[in-house]
Amino acid sequence: MAQQALTLERFISLNQPTFPGGASVLTGLLSQIGLVGKYLAHDLRRAALLDILGTTGTTNVQGETVKKLDEIANETFVRLLQQNGQVCALASEEMEQPIILPRSGAQGAYMVLFDPLDGSSNTDVNMPLGSIFSIVMKQRPDDVLSESDLVRKGTEQVAAGYLLFGASTMLVFTTGQGVHGFTLDPESGDYLLSHKAITMPARGKVYAANEGNYQKWPCGTQKYFDYLKVKDKATGRPYSGRYSGCLVADVHRILLGGGIYLYPGELDKPEGKLRLLYEANPLAWVVEQAGGRASTGTMRILDVEAKQLHQRVPLIIGSMDDVLEAERHIQGQA
Repeated sequence: MAQQALTLERFISLNQPTFPGGASVLTGLLSQIGLVGKYLAHDLRRAALLDILGTTGTTNVQGETVKKLDEIANETFVRLLQQNGQVCALASEEMEQPIILPRSGAQGAYMVLFDPLDGSSNTDVNMPLGSIFSIVMKQRPDDVLSESDLVRKGTEQVAAGYLLFGASTMLVFTTGQGVHGFTLDPESGDYLLSHKAITMPARGKVYAANEGNYQKWPCGTQKYFDYLKVKDKATGRPYSGRYSGCLVADVHRILLGGGIYLYPGELDKPEGKLRLLYEANPLAWVVEQAGGRASTGTMRILDVEAKQLHQRVPLIIGSMDDVLEAERHIQGQA
C-alpha cells in the first residue's frame, strides 16, 4: 500500500478541492497540521520515558485540570501554525483568549480553532488520543481581528478534521467534498491515503457514551439508552457499548462502522460539556460529509448560533437513522 497510496499533498493536487485560495493553500495548512501530528505522535510514544505524564498542577479556562501533554500539544499547535503565512489567528480550548498574529506583509486569511489533545484522561494509561481542528476565513480583510471574529457558525467552516493517535496516526479531513483519511507512514514520514471518500452506514450496531451519567440525564435521554438495550432483530438491537473516553477515537469508530456517540445535556447542565467551536462543529461537518448526522438532540449542530469562544453544547452524532431515533426519544416523540 505504501508504494501505491497517494501522499496528502499529491491527493490534494489531483483532486483540486474548492478551497478558498486554491489547492496550494489547503496543502500548506493541512501539511502544517500533519506536522503537528508527527510531533505529538513522537511525544506520545515516549511520554512515560520523557516524564511528561501527569498534570501540571494548573487548570485551564474550562476549569479542567491541565495534563502535561495538554500543555505540550497546545504549544506545538501554536508554534507550528504561527509559521504558516496563511494563518492570522489561533484559538484553543486550552487558552482563554485567542492569539491574533501580527501583520507582516500579506497577512493570512485563515483562522484555526483547535482542541490540541482530546481525551486527556487517556494520557497516563496508553489509550487513544486525538486532536480536532476547524478552519474558517477572515471576513474583513483589512480590519484588525478580535475574539468575535473567531466565533462563527459551523456552516462557515472551510475545512475541518482531526488527528487520531492510536495503533497508527491518522489525519482525517473534509473541505465540503467528502471525507478522506490519511495514515502516517513512519518509514517515509508521509501521510498516505488509506480511506478515500468515507461513507457511513445509515445505521450501526454500537453506541458510545459515559453511562455513569445516566442518573443526570433527562427522561427522554434515559429512554433512548433503555431502548438501545432491548432485543429487536429488525433494528439490530441490542447495541454494543464502546466508549474509550476519547471523543475522536469514538467518533472515528462510528465514522467507519456506523453507530452513535452521545454526550447529552444533563438536568443541571442542559448546555452539555463539549465545546461547540473546537469539538462539535468540526466533527459535525466531517460526519455530515460522510452521510451521517450531528445534533444537540433538538437541532442540527451546524445551525447552532455561536455566541462565545468557549460555548458548550450537547452532542449526538453518528449514523443518520441512529441520530434521528435518538432525537425522537429526546424530544418525547418516540
